[in-house]
Amino acid sequence: MVENQELRKAGLKVTLPRVKILQMLDGSNERHMSAEDVYKALMEAGEDVGLATVYRVLTQFEAAGLVVRHNFDGGHAVFELADGEHHDHMVCVDSGEVVEFFDPEIERRQREIVKEHGFELVDHNLVLYVRKAGGK
Repeated sequence: MVENQELRKAGLKVTLPRVKILQMLDGSNERHMSAEDVYKALMEAGEDVGLATVYRVLTQFEAAGLVVRHNFDGGHAVFELADGEHHDHMVCVDSGEVVEFFDPEIERRQREIVKEHGFELVDHNLVLYVRKAGGK
């Protein structure tokens, strides 16, 4: 199983809850899921994994580099599988929808600004909070 290999590669012991949670994240249509979203999806699939276990496993996955945690809209944490590809996010303030995007010009300007101020860019996280045009 691919999940077992991913867990071992990340230095984690293969356990049923870890495998189920990794499968859920990988197979979901939703790329950004909260711990509660993962828990509800597991319950709907008939899996017996407790909410505390989901939180603990997601924290372990984050430490191992399998997932990335984002704190959108006032600290509500969501997780996405770490695919190694950088992207930024737009979050709709009305619906909570998360849109991923990548813009080479924004990336270039960020590097220039950092250099102009005498720094070296280590990492960054750009989140734009948006609303559908014409909506309220």
